[in-house]
Amino acid sequence: MRKILFSFPGQGSQYPRMLDGIANRNFYEDLCLQTLNKSLGELTTEEALQHNANVQASLLICGVSWANDFIQKGIKPSFTAGLSIGAFPAAVIAGALPMQTALKIVYRRGTLMQEAYPTGYGLTAVVGLTLGKVEQICTDTGCFIANYNAEDQIVVAGSNENMSNASAAALKAGAVKCVRIKITVPSHCELLNSAANALAEEFSNVELSRPRITYISGSTGRAIFDPEKLKEDLLFNMCRRTQWHEAMVSVFQRGCNVAIEMPPGETLTGLTKKAFLESLCISVQTMKVEEIFDQLEFMQ
Repeated sequence: MRKILFSFPGQGSQYPRMLDGIANRNFYEDLCLQTLNKSLGELTTEEALQHNANVQASLLICGVSWANDFIQKGIKPSFTAGLSIGAFPAAVIAGALPMQTALKIVYRRGTLMQEAYPTGYGLTAVVGLTLGKVEQICTDTGCFIANYNAEDQIVVAGSNENMSNASAAALKAGAVKCVRIKITVPSHCELLNSAANALAEEFSNVELSRPRITYISGSTGRAIFDPEKLKEDLLFNMCRRTQWHEAMVSVFQRGCNVAIEMPPGETLTGLTKKAFLESLCISVQTMKVEEIFDQLEFMQ
C-alpha cells in the first residue's frame, strides 16, 4: 500500500513567471486580486521577486495549485510537509488553514521579515560537514544554524560578512561547497524573533482546524494535530531552526513510501532521498506528470 507525502519547497526555488502554467489559474488570479490587489503576473516579475512578500505569496499559490490538481486527478497524500514558507501550503492542503487566510499571513510574513533586515543578511548552505563542525564555525563567526536539511547539508544564517567568514572556515575544514541561497533575510534563527512575535500578534485571532491529512512540522520534525499548536508552528517558524532531516525520518517511519515535491522546487527531493532509503522520491518540477502517474501506477 502506498502512502504519499506532498512536500513544499521554501524560498530560493522561485523564478519569474512561475505561476503562468498552474492549474485553475483563473481561481488563483481572482484570489490574488481580491486579497493582495495584485495579479499573478504582477506577483512574479523579476523585479517583484526581489521582495520577500511576493516570493512567499507566489510559493504558496504555486504549491497549493499543483497539489490540488494532483488530488483532483486521484493522487491523494497521506502526509504534507513544507520547508519554511512551504509549511503554509502544507497546512492548506492538510485542511487546517483556509487558502485566503494563508495568503494574507504569508504576504505579511514576508513583509515583516524584509523590514527587519532589508539588506546585508541572508542564508548560506554548507555541504559536506557534520552539524557539530558547522555549529563550531557558527560560534566562531557569529552565524546561526538555520536549517538541518541533511546529515551533510546545513544552512547557516547571518550577516553577509559573517557568512563569508563562515564559508571560508567551512571550506578550510573540508566542506565540499558553500552556496548562497536566494533569500535576503537571516531566516530560522533568533534574529527574527521580533518579526515572528509581530506576526503572531497580528494574526492571534486566526482559527485553524484539525488537519484532515497528517501535517509534519518542518521545525520540530513531528506530526501536529492540535490546531493551536499548528498555528503556533506556522507563525513562529521564521525564527526557529528547520529540521527537515528529522521530519523526513519521522514520515518514513510512519510508513510513507512516496514523496512528491510540488513546484517550483527540486532540492527537497534530493534531501528526502537520504531519509527515504529505497522509496520513491519525485520532483514535479523535473518530471513530466504522465511519467509520475506511470510510476505511481506501477507501485499499486
